[in-house]
Amino acid sequence: MADVEGLICMLTDRIDEALLAAAPRLRIVANVAVGYDNLDVATLNRRKIAATNTPGVLDETTADLAWTLLMCVARQIVAADAFARAGKWRSWELNQFCGADVWGKTLGIVGFGRIGQAVARRARGFGMRVIYSSGHRVAAEIERELAAEYRTLDALVAEADFVTLHVPLTPSTRHMIAAPQFAAMKPTAYLINTARGPVVDEAALIAALAAGRIAGAGLDVYEREPEIPDGLRRANVVMTPHIGSASIETRTKMAMIAVENVIAFFDGKRPATILNPEVLS
Repeated sequence: MADVEGLICMLTDRIDEALLAAAPRLRIVANVAVGYDNLDVATLNRRKIAATNTPGVLDETTADLAWTLLMCVARQIVAADAFARAGKWRSWELNQFCGADVWGKTLGIVGFGRIGQAVARRARGFGMRVIYSSGHRVAAEIERELAAEYRTLDALVAEADFVTLHVPLTPSTRHMIAAPQFAAMKPTAYLINTARGPVVDEAALIAALAAGRIAGAGLDVYEREPEIPDGLRRANVVMTPHIGSASIETRTKMAMIAVENVIAFFDGKRPATILNPEVLS
């Protein structure tokens, strides 16, 4: 990093004060992710280093994965697939791999930004009631368009059949889903997380699953990635390795946005998705 002026990094790269101290010539950091909890933005601002991310292009792809996890855990798809592949299927049985219906259920969306709203659009095709909790209530026209009803977080977790998380990781969202929320959820409810792992208190989730306080979970993210605790492996959990945006089309767009931001910066232009435009002045 000693001679680097521009850095393109992944969400797994911690851009902290120690690294920035080793990069005296650094002028821009382009993060290939929409979330930027891996960036020490305060230090970047103090050092007048521009920072960018890749919002927008991954919304639909991540919403697709949230639905994939929801459907898979509700209908026990992964377990049924493993059963069939292992050659264990001998006959049709009435109770074999009976899961939960998705059609007509109540979907609770925590975080109603671009990705949360993309998930809500998909819910209409399943005849679901949509309730949401967010840092602020969205405009009335968006609520009408998506047939979405606002709830507090406490009310949402108690009412929803599926709780899906779409918030950034911030000090206020860390462990926002913890033991009190699991205690309030229906024992037939499922948790879906494609946001960031530390939004959920993983120990509380494992305890809730073991005690049968919730029916299962679909997880793409974890509290200490890439570590996945054994408690999750032993429970009714469908797990993917942080692939929310992992389509060829979307990952290519994300990489191109990062590259284009760096090129624009060194051409004397404002990067399209800059996080801290005040450093440009």
